Amino acid sequence: MRWVVLSDLQVPDHDKRAVDLVTRFIKATKPDGLLCVGDECDQPEPSRWNKGMAGEYAGTLQKNLDLTHDILADFRRALGADKPFHLMRSNHTDRIDTYIRRYAPALHGLRDIEYTKLVRLEELGITWHRKPFSFEPGFLLAHGDEGSLSRIAASTAMGLVRKWNYSVVCGHTHRLGLQHDHRALNGRITRHLWGMEVGCLMDMRKADYLGPGMSANWSLGIGVIDGGVPEPLPIVDYKIRYGGRVFE
Repeated sequence: MRWVVLSDLQVPDHDKRAVDLVTRFIKATKPDGLLCVGDECDQPEPSRWNKGMAGEYAGTLQKNLDLTHDILADFRRALGADKPFHLMRSNHTDRIDTYIRRYAPALHGLRDIEYTKLVRLEELGITWHRKPFSFEPGFLLAHGDEGSLSRIAASTAMGLVRKWNYSVVCGHTHRLGLQHDHRALNGRITRHLWGMEVGCLMDMRKADYLGPGMSANWSLGIGVIDGGVPEPLPIVDYKIRYGGRVFE
């Protein structure tokens, strides 16, 4: 199968121009399925970083959940109704559940305030995964927070490869990269192992938590996995180069 891998969107801090480009890319290239590494919704309102501060009382959470639903719906329309679309849990989409457990535990377990219900994933035919998911033999979709974080692109993914002995595709780092390892016996490669991180679709100008003068080695991008071979695709000047074509 040929999969397109969506990176961290961080709605409402997504890069609208990049998201629109990726939507057109999906429609034009007609993949067999979509994978999303998570952090599609930022959810700053219940974040521990906002506890007791103005952001906790912003009243924007439902609006941002609805916007996340609408963007995922655009991806679903571009993909087509009958193809698989998988979405991974993530530290940002855990925030509502974590907030309820800490500050309103009596509400924990109510179906209608679960993240999957609030963003209406079932309506979109999106399959939600709470644990790393094997989307094809030898490959796992993860978020990237399941192991140690590295500042070197694809090293977080490769750490998970060595932990699980599977090829891993993940996000979380907002870095774009690919690393390879393999197993061999008697001069013959018996297994290829890939660690791929797919960048992000976040408007990095909105990352005000970095502080003045600070920067991060993040990249706009997505990924493609075709026949078991992963390929990170950078978005440069709001263009994607893939298969000898330029999408813009």
